[in-house]
Amino acid sequence: MKVNYLPVLKTPVLFLVFNRIDTTELVFETIRNAKPPRLYIACDGARIEKENEVEEVKAVRDYVLKNIDWECSVKTLFREKNFGCKIAVNNAIDWFFENEEQGIILEDDCLPSQSFFWFCEEMLNYYKTDMRVFLISGFNKQNTWKKYSSSYFFSNLGGIWGWASWRDRWKYQNLDMPDLDAFNRNGNFERLLGRKLGKKRRNDIVNIQKSINQAWDYQWGYARHKNNGLSCVPVLSLVENIGFDERATHTKDYRGITVKRHDFSFPILHNQFFIPDRKYDELFVFGKKYSYRDKFKILVKRVIN
Repeated sequence: MKVNYLPVLKTPVLFLVFNRIDTTELVFETIRNAKPPRLYIACDGARIEKENEVEEVKAVRDYVLKNIDWECSVKTLFREKNFGCKIAVNNAIDWFFENEEQGIILEDDCLPSQSFFWFCEEMLNYYKTDMRVFLISGFNKQNTWKKYSSSYFFSNLGGIWGWASWRDRWKYQNLDMPDLDAFNRNGNFERLLGRKLGKKRRNDIVNIQKSINQAWDYQWGYARHKNNGLSCVPVLSLVENIGFDERATHTKDYRGITVKRHDFSFPILHNQFFIPDRKYDELFVFGKKYSYRDKFKILVKRVIN
């Protein structure tokens, strides 16, 4: 499918890296091809107890800095100590939006197509003043989803494997979620998402608040829920996650059908109906019920891979 890009990307990118040089190289190459005018690079400090991680983290930082060969402004947030995914990522996004009103955020295992950058740029500009939209997602968990008359649909969930947002939306993020109990007592999860999905979402977010889990994205989801903020999701995924292995923090295993990155034609066909797709959101959380034949196909693909 032919893709018609805008001539120059004008949107800044935050690149979140750590210790994986192989995935970092692949994702960085897509950023390099897009040539953002301002590149922010954030990296947590190495964990002292992890053998060779000091050298691995240094190799990642050196690689990225040495391969920025286009004209752009570069800012870095390189930590000397390790803060963990929750604090390090959340604070890096804070730092990004302290400097930018809007922008694109990529982690080192989220491999986008080139369409992703221009999709995010157009959507950021299109919905810049529309507070109904909080997040532009490049990841479609179903790989492709329905044949809409538009290029994207709305979701109460979305996804943060390649995404974009605005400073005036991110300001609602709070890792502590101090008003979660009041939100929950009023039954707002069920009001927003329906009984089944609302209950599951409520339990997940409450459990995150009580645990020492290194998540930051559930809090970001809650910030959207409490403000009734929607996500825009492309009808076919523009990002694939390439980080499923033992080195990952949260994605050590993925038993679903692999989501691939796609390109699509521009111009974007905008969606005039602000209705979240409840079926997509249910599949996002609960997944598909596979037949034995489907499960066998998935097993074969995993063995081959």
